[in-house]
Amino acid sequence: MQDEPQETPATGEAAVKPADKPQVLRDTDDEARRLARTLVRGARHMALAVLDPETGFPSASRALTGTDVDGVPVILVSGLSAHTKSLLADPRCSLLAGETGKGDPLAHPRITVQCLAETVTRDTPEHERIRTRFLDRHPKSALYADFPDFRFFRINPQTASLNGGFGRAYVMPGADLVIRDPGITPAWLDLQQNLKNMTEAATAFATLTGTENGKNWRFGGVDRGGIDLIAGDFQLRHEFPALMDLPEAVLDYIFDTAKVC
Repeated sequence: MQDEPQETPATGEAAVKPADKPQVLRDTDDEARRLARTLVRGARHMALAVLDPETGFPSASRALTGTDVDGVPVILVSGLSAHTKSLLADPRCSLLAGETGKGDPLAHPRITVQCLAETVTRDTPEHERIRTRFLDRHPKSALYADFPDFRFFRINPQTASLNGGFGRAYVMPGADLVIRDPGITPAWLDLQQNLKNMTEAATAFATLTGTENGKNWRFGGVDRGGIDLIAGDFQLRHEFPALMDLPEAVLDYIFDTAKVC
């Protein structure tokens, strides 16, 4: 049935009321939030867009990324790089995460996160924690991480746009990507160190969670939300079904999943 003509106030002419437009965005649910967190926390690198302080134009580059214990993305950059100068002049930036695969690149999930950058001060517990987690993920970065002109930035999410594939678009607040009460205690930091030696468990865990076999897996980081597994240049983020309250619960989960005693 056609829409009924309506009289327009300005001209008195008959007009047809347009049909309701299709909804572009889906309602954000737990599945979308989980995918968003996995894309951000599982990325070895992301596209970083900043605002050039001289021209005002957006400028994009690639940056190695890690995450802090609360899930906030972290980058390590040189003071000589253009994007460092841009972030110091204007902390507004955005990150793009998501790898392509076979077929149409646009059919694969990706997420754009609008953020505010925050310098991590050297010689602080926060700097040491972030440095340890970042080097666990990117060991080769130890060659330059302590150079005087290098610094870490926390890239704090403000809002995110998730595209899970055709017809799966979502918008969510940055808080959906962050662990509100992260584990920043000696016990959680000790767990991070202890996992480095659990290579057998890491390999079994990676295999039983559906990853490729035949790789030398290791645990590269852990937090209340999940665990990172690394094998050479390949990285996997495994999100826990729910936030873990204690480090012991993480160990129980690993051993139960990997069937390793």
